[in-house]
Amino acid sequence: MEEERADAARNRKAILEATDELFANSDSPGEVSMDDIARAAGVGKGTLFRRFGDRRNLIQQVYAVRLAPLREQIEKGPAPLGPASPPRERVSAIIDAIAVVKLENAHLMLALEGGSGPTNDLYESTDYVAVHGLLRDLVASEFGKSRASWIAHSLLANIRADLLGYLVNGEGMSHSDIRSSLRDFVAHTLDH
Repeated sequence: MEEERADAARNRKAILEATDELFANSDSPGEVSMDDIARAAGVGKGTLFRRFGDRRNLIQQVYAVRLAPLREQIEKGPAPLGPASPPRERVSAIIDAIAVVKLENAHLMLALEGGSGPTNDLYESTDYVAVHGLLRDLVASEFGKSRASWIAHSLLANIRADLLGYLVNGEGMSHSDIRSSLRDFVAHTLDH
């Protein structure tokens, strides 16, 4: 693999940091443009597009940096997230951990999951497909395949960024209240 040039590495870092900061400080993440990001990063818009392709890919790359530690724990870590955990315990831990990441990164998640139509391919995104598949397989191993896919989608629907944002900002729920409610919901769902 070819090593990244020093100036390209600096540009990449500046772009990722500027993107993260702009979304974190924006009241309307959907309105942050590629022009805004290029200007804040001190790079040309062409550099931005050559490097990341489009806005969605750029946001996904910023989020991937934040998601990497969780992904590592799920793939190779100890209980309750890691592969040696019992399925029921692992499903609950995964939903909780994803909720925490989304709550802590609401600005990015709203930009990534927001919108509708052909530009919002949440259910076909690599991350969604991977976590849905893992949850589906864990549910199927414990409870059978008949409703495993639907249960996995239902669990993930409860940690959509827009819902979490509404619960925090619209209903005034604390992060700990949301996590407690999620644990109860997962347990109830898996008991029936």
